[in-house]
Amino acid sequence: MRHLLIFIMLLIVPLAAHAEQSRTFGNYVVHYSAFTTDYLTPDVAKLYRIPRSKNRVLVNISILKNNDSVIPESVRAKVEGAAKNLSEQLRELNIREITEENAVYYIAETQINNEETLRYDFQITPEESNETFALSFQEKFYTD
Repeated sequence: MRHLLIFIMLLIVPLAAHAEQSRTFGNYVVHYSAFTTDYLTPDVAKLYRIPRSKNRVLVNISILKNNDSVIPESVRAKVEGAAKNLSEQLRELNIREITEENAVYYIAETQINNEETLRYDFQITPEESNETFALSFQEKFYTD
């Protein structure tokens, strides 16, 4: 339970700095954020083996399914994606699944330069669905 609370805090800190970032695809809501890993606490970074750095970005994705209950259900999915900067230089993303109790998250890291903008493109297929959703967003990062 403690780890879940830590990871939820990992999500809230960057989201507080930006407007809520989510997209709805039918019964599914995909939440996403991207931020430099220096925002992580040392404990969270160590737990998930993420180097803390102003020059390293973490992207975080979670998929929730709206059902008959009041609380949406966290679902597993096949998540694939990559990032490109404005010069079209490709950044391969090694996407990892993090499972904690009833929550599932997908994270990936990449290097970043000051004032660099990355465009993220993901293909997300929820485990219980035949549909694949395309999620694209871009973020500008400051490291100085």
